[in-house]
Amino acid sequence: MVFMQALSPLSVKALLADGQEFAFLDVREAGEFGEGHPFLAIPLAYSRLEADIARLVPRLSTRIVLIDGGNGVARRAARALAALGYSDLSITEGGVAAWQAAGLVLFKGVNLPSKTFGELAEAALGTPHISAQQLQQLQASGSKLVVLDGRPLAEFNKMSIPGAISCPNGELALRHADLIPDAETTVVVNCAGRTRSIVGAQTLRDLGLPNPIYALENGTQGWYLNDLPLDHGQNRSYPEHRRAPAPEVAARLAQLSAEQGAARIDAARLSAWLADPERTTYLLDVRSPEEFAASPIAGAAHAPGGQLVQATDQYLGTRNARIVLVDTDGLRAPMTAVWLRRLGHEAYLATPDALPATPATPPAEAALPRISSATLAANLDAYDLVDLRDSASYRAGHIDAARWSIRPLLQRGDGHRATVFVTPEPALAAAAARDVGGNSLLLTEGPEQWLRAGLTVVASADAPSDAERIDYLFFVHDRHSGNKAAARAYLEWETGLLAQIDAQERALFCLG
Repeated sequence: MVFMQALSPLSVKALLADGQEFAFLDVREAGEFGEGHPFLAIPLAYSRLEADIARLVPRLSTRIVLIDGGNGVARRAARALAALGYSDLSITEGGVAAWQAAGLVLFKGVNLPSKTFGELAEAALGTPHISAQQLQQLQASGSKLVVLDGRPLAEFNKMSIPGAISCPNGELALRHADLIPDAETTVVVNCAGRTRSIVGAQTLRDLGLPNPIYALENGTQGWYLNDLPLDHGQNRSYPEHRRAPAPEVAARLAQLSAEQGAARIDAARLSAWLADPERTTYLLDVRSPEEFAASPIAGAAHAPGGQLVQATDQYLGTRNARIVLVDTDGLRAPMTAVWLRRLGHEAYLATPDALPATPATPPAEAALPRISSATLAANLDAYDLVDLRDSASYRAGHIDAARWSIRPLLQRGDGHRATVFVTPEPALAAAAARDVGGNSLLLTEGPEQWLRAGLTVVASADAPSDAERIDYLFFVHDRHSGNKAAARAYLEWETGLLAQIDAQERALFCLG
């Protein structure tokens, strides 16, 4: 039996503070979400609903509240969730416009809880910072200095501080001894803006390192705004782990995680939690992507520790759930758990041998029948081509006969021609096909195969139009591409977050 109701924005706001589990899902597309959403809303675009819901909200009886743009997408999403077996569904009456009309705040940007937390943490924990000019002077002086970039390597590769080394924050507890040669070396942690600089620097301080440790104020954007040159295309990263951290570091971590309540649980308790129909338990492997790919820990989903702290809303769809972290070294999971506890999450620790031997796997969704580029080219007029890839990819190059669309904009098919959905993601096509009806096929091949099959491939700088690109966030989108005004606007937005949150939102965090 499915329980479905409409709730006023003020009723939803009260529900978010009652201490029980809930999943507050914003089903608008990424561009719409980033232009303004409630503080605790989880981005789960309707176009990706079935593809991502089991990962974000694994328990079918979870209390789910949906919000949209007041255009009926939330009701469509509720019907789709009910078909998947979710049984406690509510819709926010009037969507985000009604939320704002009720006097509640809509926040621009993404990863709001984590970025707001970073601003609070800097003040509450006394994390020291250093300006771009001060760092440049240190570099010029020849002082003993290490600059660590707390972002994933792909972000580091795009732009970095000269001489910096990529070490995502989640790796610091394990790898700092390989990167910091002695206790006298000054350590500066940077990111592109503020949050990961603060979290990374404070992580090293939490570990008890005696070094002078600083967060780089405003990260690579602050560096660039001071007319200092950035590096591009760099791949400097931490070495293969060789040196074990000092014993007192492990002891300090054990003490810190215990103080925060991040207890280590055994196999019996973990099994009971995973079987509990009334509570959600996330089981997450916080190791590096390379380690996870080479030797996955059965039963655990991947969530690199640094990114889990930076973007909790991309991994944890259910608020007030239990989160169990696992690693193979006993260092990265405890440090990540400390940060999650500070963020207000109920985080625990487990060792790989405590995990269930036969983890449950969700059933695979039936995929659409596939069509090749060659078959399509041989009878192109027989099909209605709908390109479901992101709008940037469509603009860069698409089959001339294909129109761009995204699930909330799709209309029912005319019934005369089969629809061919162009996307490398079968789950997205299957979901779109259910909405469109009729006969549908899937083309997963890309531009190289299209050209070999003789299909005409064209680019379109203005199609879809900017107004139609609801999948793309324009808010300060070019801050890393030479637009200083956008970089300044982003930093003003980030430092202004604390002024926007209310007492209920501030109370989420546990910083002592």
